[in-house]
Amino acid sequence: MEQRNLGPFGPVSALTLGGGGIGHLWGKTTREECLATVKAAVDGGITLLDMAPRYGDGEAESVIGEAFGGRLPAGVRVTTKCLLGGTPPAEIEARLRSSIATSLKLMKLEKIDLFFLHSNVAPDDHPMRGHPDAAVRVTPYSVFCEHVRPLFETFVAEGLIGAWGLTGIGQPDAIIRLLGESPAPAAVQAISNPIDSPGALKFYDGPTRQRDVIATAKANGVGVLGIKAVQAGALSAEIDRPLPDDHPEMLDYKRAGRWRTLAAEIGEDPADLAHRYALTMDGVDTVVLGVKNRRELAMCLAAEARGPLDADLVRRIDESFD
Repeated sequence: MEQRNLGPFGPVSALTLGGGGIGHLWGKTTREECLATVKAAVDGGITLLDMAPRYGDGEAESVIGEAFGGRLPAGVRVTTKCLLGGTPPAEIEARLRSSIATSLKLMKLEKIDLFFLHSNVAPDDHPMRGHPDAAVRVTPYSVFCEHVRPLFETFVAEGLIGAWGLTGIGQPDAIIRLLGESPAPAAVQAISNPIDSPGALKFYDGPTRQRDVIATAKANGVGVLGIKAVQAGALSAEIDRPLPDDHPEMLDYKRAGRWRTLAAEIGEDPADLAHRYALTMDGVDTVVLGVKNRRELAMCLAAEARGPLDADLVRRIDESFD
């Protein structure tokens, strides 16, 4: 598999195995199939495993621990995250340390290679801080700067984590600002699909500006993990789990009718095309997969092996959503 440089984090495979699928977020699967999928991903050349406690309430991290017994294969590294939300500043350090300790125990590891803030960062006075889920999902910019970022740097110095990163689906002005500050994150997770859509994870009005997030990251030497390449199934041939008609993923699925028509015209599976589009996006270093079984993994590995899309096809894809 192609190797790319994830900013200061160094070389990683073009595809990263995400924990959402093996954490049972994207449809039914089994523990046995998840274990086999993780091992097949590494055998297929994937060198980065992107986990989080919220992927199945620790299920994804537990799969990593069982699959490798605390001894990751040579060259394989792991990420995990912590969703702080509006945790009071006095409780942040304990919350972060507890989260890291639990993740290490589940994965049977001694160090996290790359640790992400899973929260959406927003300006202190931004309306998204009034969202019903803000207490769980939104961290104020000032709290991040004054409390979270210094702790991340402390954890690096202690050897508890190798590097830290941001989830880039927060309010774009705040994310872009943080990417230009020092110390900068080693990596950012950014939406990488042709409609720049985070779906149900968008908590603010206005454009996502994900292309600007990616460009700012590259300008400042920050690695970019492309996420939501198939937008939680909206860019697939069909969504494989029941959702209400007004769900953001269903609305994006309806928007993507011309996308599926174009995929059929060129003989591509829509999900494969979405992964190849993300791999072709300028500035994306590695694309995080949400697969839940070996069949889906094999399709993604085959799509990556076919290489990037040509400029004319990228143009036609972009025009299908205009």
